[in-house]
Amino acid sequence: MSDFGFSKKLRLLGAADFQPVFKNARFKVSCQQLLLLACDSDTPFPRLGLVIAKKNIAKAVQRNRVKRILRESFRHNQSLLPALDIVILARSGLGTLTSEQIRNKIERHWLDLIHKAGKTSATRDNENAG
Repeated sequence: MSDFGFSKKLRLLGAADFQPVFKNARFKVSCQQLLLLACDSDTPFPRLGLVIAKKNIAKAVQRNRVKRILRESFRHNQSLLPALDIVILARSGLGTLTSEQIRNKIERHWLDLIHKAGKTSATRDNENAG
C-alpha cells in the first residue's frame, strides 16, 4: 500500500477538528500568502485541514489548484511531519502565484514546522529525562 495516500483519517473534517488548532496553536509558520497553524494531535500521524476562502482567492479554479498543490505537498511530506493537527490558511495573493512558487513556499513551511516541532519535542524529552 502507498504511503502517499490522503485518506479521511489524515484530514481535519469538521469544526470540532479545526477548533482545537485555532484555540491552542503551538506552532505558527507564515509568510505573506500562507499561514500554518499546528497543535499536538491525539493521533500518531499528522492531519491536515485547509481554509481557502473565496474572499482571498476569488476564482474557484484558482482555489481548487491551490488546494490540490497543498494536499499533494502534504501527502509527500507526511512521513517527515510530527503528529500534529495542521491547518493551512490561504491569504490574499496566493491564487496569483504560479504552482511552482506555491510548492516552494509550502516546502519551506514544512521544513520550518518540522524544525520548530523538533525543538520543542527535544526540549520536552530533556525535561522528562532530567
